[in-house]
Amino acid sequence: MKFFVDTANVSEIQELSDYGLVDGVTTNPSLIAKSGRNFKEVVAEICKIVSGPVSAEVAALDYDGMIAEGTVLSKIAPNIVVKLPLTLIGLKACRAFVSQGVKTNVTLCFSPNQALLAAKAGATYISPFLGRLDDIHLDGVQLIRDIRKIYDNYQFKTQILSASVRTANHVKEVALAGSDVATVPAAVIKGLANHVLTDRGLEQFVKDWKSTGQSIL
Repeated sequence: MKFFVDTANVSEIQELSDYGLVDGVTTNPSLIAKSGRNFKEVVAEICKIVSGPVSAEVAALDYDGMIAEGTVLSKIAPNIVVKLPLTLIGLKACRAFVSQGVKTNVTLCFSPNQALLAAKAGATYISPFLGRLDDIHLDGVQLIRDIRKIYDNYQFKTQILSASVRTANHVKEVALAGSDVATVPAAVIKGLANHVLTDRGLEQFVKDWKSTGQSIL
């Protein structure tokens, strides 16, 4: 499973990229607003750090606006993926961009039927938001399982990009469910390396090594 980092914080992206843990980046208007910076400048900088897909979202809700904004975004860098809302108009725009060879990410998916429509529209990625489903006491991971089954049934090429991933357990569960990608906050990605037994083991190793009085160098 690929890891995309869900942030517009350039320093976080650079840090994870240095660790080799970033396959791509997802941004959205909320994340850009938190950065307090110019949208296109931030996206361009991210694209220079990460060679993989970088999702940049349109703000328009009408078809002509989506096409105009998506066209501008797609020209920022070759690895831009135009992010579109899962509405009928968004799907129409998705179809148009696909016909032009522009990669797309259809976002705010909350049902298998929505995911089916996105695949039929030719979306490169579908972004189901499992954490937000959990918030209203529905099973977000089950949505990933359902989409995986549907896509496999019909050999759809659209990749499942699990979004609203908030915990290490979410990461494990969507990986088991067959998600192609998980887009995860930087803190959660880094936290995947942590385990109390790893810490205890290292503490013991250091103690035992010091007791030998030796040096490798």
